[in-house]
Amino acid sequence: MPSTAVLEKKKQMVADLSERIKNSCAGVVVDYKGINVEDDTKLRRELREAGVEYTVVKNSILGRAAQDAGLEGIDAVLEGTTAIATSADDYVASARILQKYADKHDNFSLKSGYLDGEVISMEKLIALAKLPSREVLLATVCSVFNAPIAAFARAVQAIVDKGGVEACEPAEDKAEEAPAAEEAPAQETAEAETEAPAEETAE
Repeated sequence: MPSTAVLEKKKQMVADLSERIKNSCAGVVVDYKGINVEDDTKLRRELREAGVEYTVVKNSILGRAAQDAGLEGIDAVLEGTTAIATSADDYVASARILQKYADKHDNFSLKSGYLDGEVISMEKLIALAKLPSREVLLATVCSVFNAPIAAFARAVQAIVDKGGVEACEPAEDKAEEAPAAEEAPAQETAEAETEAPAEETAE
């Protein structure tokens, strides 16, 4: 029978892993038995550099931690050798990196994964693994929106240069004001033409 110290240690491990799962946006569970020590070291380094936390874990510990974290549907894959990779803010990194290693090692495989506290299907997990890194995605988004953002900035500056909000008045309002502006010069011209003959007569 396990000692009190051992039981307390296991409880702490469950609590720590449960908290880690709760604080992550994505996670992947793998069967790591097909990877050697050298490749395992490289894998851990790559995951760490991507901000992914990766640990080998007992199935019983992960099962209890997942239950405490409200992560349902992961028990079915908790057999054999198991490791879990979690990321606090990158939805893609863990799946992408681990799938790359799975492609190179016959017995290394993805078991399951989750996003925002919900277990996803293997189809979705594989699709997620095929997405580019966050850096590439951000660079792509920035390149797509760069021109429109620049144009928007220029438009805002133009409004400021023209007098602020008044420059944004609807076209209909400006159209209604236009005739009044045009009538004044016409009236002044008519008055000038009326006065001119009187001056010539006086001479």
